[in-house]
Amino acid sequence: MILFPNAKINIGLNILNRRPDGYHNLQTIFYPVAIKDVLEVVESAQLQFSSSGIRIPGNAEENLCLKVYHLLSQDFNLNPVHIHLHKNIPIGAGLGGGSADAAFLIRLINQKFSLGISNEGMENYARQLGADCAFFIQNKPVVAYEKGDQFLPVNLDLGKYFMVVVMPEIHVSTADAYSGVVQNNFSVPLEELIHLPLTEWKNHIRNDFEKSVFSKFPDIKKVKDHLYERGAIYSSMSGSGASVYGIFEKELKLPELERNNLVFYGV
Repeated sequence: MILFPNAKINIGLNILNRRPDGYHNLQTIFYPVAIKDVLEVVESAQLQFSSSGIRIPGNAEENLCLKVYHLLSQDFNLNPVHIHLHKNIPIGAGLGGGSADAAFLIRLINQKFSLGISNEGMENYARQLGADCAFFIQNKPVVAYEKGDQFLPVNLDLGKYFMVVVMPEIHVSTADAYSGVVQNNFSVPLEELIHLPLTEWKNHIRNDFEKSVFSKFPDIKKVKDHLYERGAIYSSMSGSGASVYGIFEKELKLPELERNNLVFYGV
């Protein structure tokens, strides 16, 4: 069986305060985009994991996909499988690629072995693997809050616009992203701001990570500035970076950005 885990972008990201568990309470909007990995599972004589495409750092034995299998096997008698992941979603981009892979694997194993786990049940498994992982179970636009794993539905469709996602050759660590973040005392919640005309988003919807990340990595800010110069209605860094997206009225190409960045069009 094959599924195609997709990425997400953050539209707005408000950091509220630090939690006792080390995470931060936040508010953001998760919106799915069509940058996709490929995930295949076939039955095998023994449990195996392999990958291709973008190199995945770290020990393969600690990959989130294997953690999914071991987590589910605590509650279900699973046959051994060979999991193959072709990685296309950039890593360390703020696009949620690893979380998407884990969530889609929960869905795939649930389907393949007819486990009968509900969406709510799959979300509860996903929450054990990452803060934004549960979003990808239902994979629909939501307002996310607490540590990014609790959701409210939001009526949002950007299908008539043209979206460009740019990934600079820069790695932003979590420590770098949080180093300059201060508590946000916003007065209007995102679930209200998102219903403003898109032309007004630039003035009202912000990503709290941008201030600290842009100060350390000005080349990321240059990408955002360039997207606005080329006519973006709204542009923002996604998550804690380093990817930046722009929303445009019409299709366009940005060859000048392709020279030093990975660029995805029409996602």
